[in-house]
Amino acid sequence: MVINSVTNTKNISPEVIKEWLEEVKDPEIPVLSLNDLGVITGINIKETGKVIVGMTPTFAGCPAMDVMQKDVETVLQKNGIEDFEVILSFKTQWNSNMISERGRKALKKFGLAPPPKHNLIVDIELIEHAKCPLCDGENTEMKTPFGPALCRSMHYCHDCLQAFEQFKPL
Repeated sequence: MVINSVTNTKNISPEVIKEWLEEVKDPEIPVLSLNDLGVITGINIKETGKVIVGMTPTFAGCPAMDVMQKDVETVLQKNGIEDFEVILSFKTQWNSNMISERGRKALKKFGLAPPPKHNLIVDIELIEHAKCPLCDGENTEMKTPFGPALCRSMHYCHDCLQAFEQFKPL
């Protein structure tokens, strides 16, 4: 559905826009939508028809945020939304509990151990022990907290003898 005027945007709901944003993927983990990652923190439509999308970065200085913001803007434009603003903000602090269950399953299928749910207190023990996404083994060890991206750590499974990455709990 393409909307060509501000008048018609009044008939669009935040739920419709959220559905459109399903096609926006994390550039570093392309099986994970920004919705499932929990980065989209608000969608508002003003009385004027202006669409405002709120986004919270997973990490301060995340190099993918500019790409994500541009991708959200592209989806809005593609669907005929001309009056919009995409706001990056730390007002809502992102944490790994914001990843949806569908997102956790997508991470595992992609070969990344999803972060464990936690009570917003992340200690080294929570990071050290990850369930292997390849064999579901729990006999694992963290090799380094530094992975190919700020949000990942490297682990080894002693059950299937494979290395794997974990999306860090934050």
